[in-house]
Amino acid sequence: MADDFELDTDDLKRRMDGAIASLRNELASLRTGRASASMLEPIMIDAYGQQTPINQVGTINVPEPRMVTINVWDKGLVNVVEKTIRNSGLGINPQMNGTIIMLPIPELNEERRRELTKVAADYAERARVSVRNLRRDGMDQIKKAKTDGLSEDDMKFWETEVQDLTDSYIKAVDDTLETKQSEIMQV
Repeated sequence: MADDFELDTDDLKRRMDGAIASLRNELASLRTGRASASMLEPIMIDAYGQQTPINQVGTINVPEPRMVTINVWDKGLVNVVEKTIRNSGLGINPQMNGTIIMLPIPELNEERRRELTKVAADYAERARVSVRNLRRDGMDQIKKAKTDGLSEDDMKFWETEVQDLTDSYIKAVDDTLETKQSEIMQV
C-alpha cells in the first residue's frame, strides 16, 4: 500500500531554488544605470572558433560607479569584443584604449527604465510558471500515490505541504522582482 508514501519535498525545494537562481541571474543582467560586471555575463564572444563568455577573454573591472572596463588578454580579440558589445543591445558605446575597452554607463531615461521594469516582470513571470509547473509535478505524484492506496488524510497533508512550498517560492519571486524594479526606477 501507499501508507509509507513520502513526497520528496527536498527535490521540489531544490528545483524551485533553481527557478529562483535563474531569475536572479536574469535580473542581474539588466542594466540599472549603475555599473556592474554581471551585466556583461550574457555576452558571448566569437573567439578561437567558438562562442566564449566575455569573462574568459579578458578581465572585467568596475573602477567607478558608471564605468566598466575590460582588459582583453589577446590583442587580436579587442576589435571582436568591442563590436560584440556594441551589437549586444545593452545600449552602451564602448571606447577603446589599447587592449582596454571602457564602457561608460549612461544615465537611464524614464522610458528606458519603464521598459526594463517590464522585462524584469517578464523574467519573474517565467520563474512563477516554473514554480507552478513544479507544483503540478508534486501534485501528480500525490494523485498517483492516491491511486496506489494513499489515504485521503495523507493526500490532503501532502497537497497542503506542496501548496505551502509553492506559495513561499512565489512570494520569493515577487519580492525579488519588487527589489529589482525599485532599483531600476531609482534615479
